[in-house]
Amino acid sequence: MKTIKVHHYDAFSKEPNKGNPAGVVLNGDELSDKEMQEIAFKVGFNETAFPVQSEIADLRIRFFTPGHEMNLCGHATMATVYALKTKGLLGNKTDFTIETRAGILPIKIKSTIESEIFITMKQASPQFEKFNGSKEDLANSIGLKESDIHDDLPILYGSTGTWTLLIPVKELDAFKKMKPNNKEFPAILKEMPKSSIHPFCMETYDTSADMHARHFSSPSSGTIEDAVTGTASGVMGAFFAKYIKNNNIEEYLNLIVEQGHEIQKDGRVMVQIWKSNESYDVEITGNAVHVKDFDVCLEGE
Repeated sequence: MKTIKVHHYDAFSKEPNKGNPAGVVLNGDELSDKEMQEIAFKVGFNETAFPVQSEIADLRIRFFTPGHEMNLCGHATMATVYALKTKGLLGNKTDFTIETRAGILPIKIKSTIESEIFITMKQASPQFEKFNGSKEDLANSIGLKESDIHDDLPILYGSTGTWTLLIPVKELDAFKKMKPNNKEFPAILKEMPKSSIHPFCMETYDTSADMHARHFSSPSSGTIEDAVTGTASGVMGAFFAKYIKNNNIEEYLNLIVEQGHEIQKDGRVMVQIWKSNESYDVEITGNAVHVKDFDVCLEGE
């Protein structure tokens, strides 16, 4: 039986047990795909990350939900980079690249005078696809009525590395009523049955935030809800620029996205959007905090 050490970090928060938990396993090069999946299943977090060697970037990170491997995960990237930096495994590097299944992405690390570490990751170029399904069924699948969904903004699949369905909701109060029935999602999301669902609105709990959201997982992930979602926050920022600002941004847009309040895991993601030809460049910035270490035992072959 093999014992694996898992480092638990909470991303997009400075306070342990807030924000979004991620497992980080530092000896990924010694593990098989099957072992990584088993570890992620036993850890049970929305994502467990495995930094491994890369031949085309400074570092490769692999991301696993309890059910399958993901192309990209924002909060697990924050957790992994924070772990590597604070453990001295990055040396003096503050600018480097990571290889992911969503492409090679630049990472920047900035330390403040107060010794806080902020990590900025560039995401893939935003893509949007139309949702053609039933608005009523969609609303019902997360415990809402069709009338709770915004009339003037589109419901769209969006991706800056991972596809999610962006649902503009009228009022903040609706988020307390949400009860996802994740098993219903694939039948409703006919265009992308494995997509997650990401309702958001312009009303916020924190007056300094610009958008509020929740994130409900695809049933294939083996989880129900994601506390604070980096990739979805990034594409939500691009949605804000394209459909709410109607492409009318001069140079760049700085947004603060809040998430997790309804499950007592509140955290925040800083999103930066630049106009780039016909598309946008998207970056997210966040932090992380170490919570604890624990061991996972693998069954063996």
